[in-house]
Amino acid sequence: MTNKIFSFFSGSGFLDLGFELAGFDIVYVNEIHKPFMESYKYSRKSLNLPTPKYGYHEGDITELLNSDNIEGLNQAVIEEKNNGNVVGFIGGPPCPDFSVGGKNRGGKGENGKLTGTYIDLICKEKPAFFLFENVKGLWKTKKHRAFYEEMKERLHESGYVTTERLINSLEYGVPQQRERIILIGFQRNLLKIIGCKIEESLTTIPEGLFPWEKHMKYSMDDINSIPFPLTDEFKEDVVTECPKGIPRELTVEHWFEKNDVLNHSNANQYFQPRSGLVKFKVIEEGDDSKKSYKRLHRWRFSPTAAYGNNEVHLHPYKARRLSVAEALAIQSLPKEFELPQDITLSNAFKTVGNGVPYLASLGLAKSILDFLEGNDETINSKEYSHIYSATTKNTSL
Repeated sequence: MTNKIFSFFSGSGFLDLGFELAGFDIVYVNEIHKPFMESYKYSRKSLNLPTPKYGYHEGDITELLNSDNIEGLNQAVIEEKNNGNVVGFIGGPPCPDFSVGGKNRGGKGENGKLTGTYIDLICKEKPAFFLFENVKGLWKTKKHRAFYEEMKERLHESGYVTTERLINSLEYGVPQQRERIILIGFQRNLLKIIGCKIEESLTTIPEGLFPWEKHMKYSMDDINSIPFPLTDEFKEDVVTECPKGIPRELTVEHWFEKNDVLNHSNANQYFQPRSGLVKFKVIEEGDDSKKSYKRLHRWRFSPTAAYGNNEVHLHPYKARRLSVAEALAIQSLPKEFELPQDITLSNAFKTVGNGVPYLASLGLAKSILDFLEGNDETINSKEYSHIYSATTKNTSL
């Protein structure tokens, strides 16, 4: 018995990498944007990771609900279920329609509709578990919250028991302030087999049963009490020491050093200014108070890695924007992770900004794995085949 992952909205594979290095097996990858898919393939080669068993599927997830297009996915899911493997779906649908700073169109927007489609696909294929990731606007805005609760109700009606949390990537040791909703669901029959007894009347996993905090390195209370520096005068290429009381692993400079960003293959990929460098030199180190032209502080974490919509992030002590290598470091990716040299800068920064930080995805994957394996070590593949028999029939064409 192994845990097989079907990935959707895969981007360049940041979320997948966390699951893979936690011990899951990525067997199916779906992404609509060709440059992102090419980056996904390229990065796997740079990390010496195998090609997913069922390959790469470039296209709109909506097409997978069409009876003419779903057969390949459906058969792959059935095959893994019949082999007694645990099937998981993971994905973070595009979020601009739920973002306060984005389009804010909600579930009726073109991107918002993809969230509903992902839920439809889960309800149709009935994987043993799923993970859904999105921006906190889906929780915080009244009309978006209503859409979110409606999605959860559909999942509960399809036999899922769910748990959710608003996480911050900082909690996992990522040098980046990034809040995201994580919704995880497990088929009720699976919970019984792994020894997690939940009353039939409950649709959510009681607090404390799912190990959300087990693989977190910091609490937000602890982080908020750390005396990170605010701003300093910008001085190009001046070396400064890390202040006392600051955990280095949460700082931009630590990750720049850790990933050797100046010698990384993506080191020289950054946007050049269209006009003079005056503006690049007058903004203080650490001044990220404005929507655009945020200068990072070397001894503090980065604001959310969002590089679109004219949001410009400047290097702490160089008169330029961040490089692709530096952006990858801020997403806590391994030093060996690379993007292709021929990717456009727009696509490079977009795929980096869209991705789930690697250390956060690794922590989430380990939490799911602990939950699946931490209750009853006597589970065998025949028992999994038995609980899948009904859903296999339901998903047959």
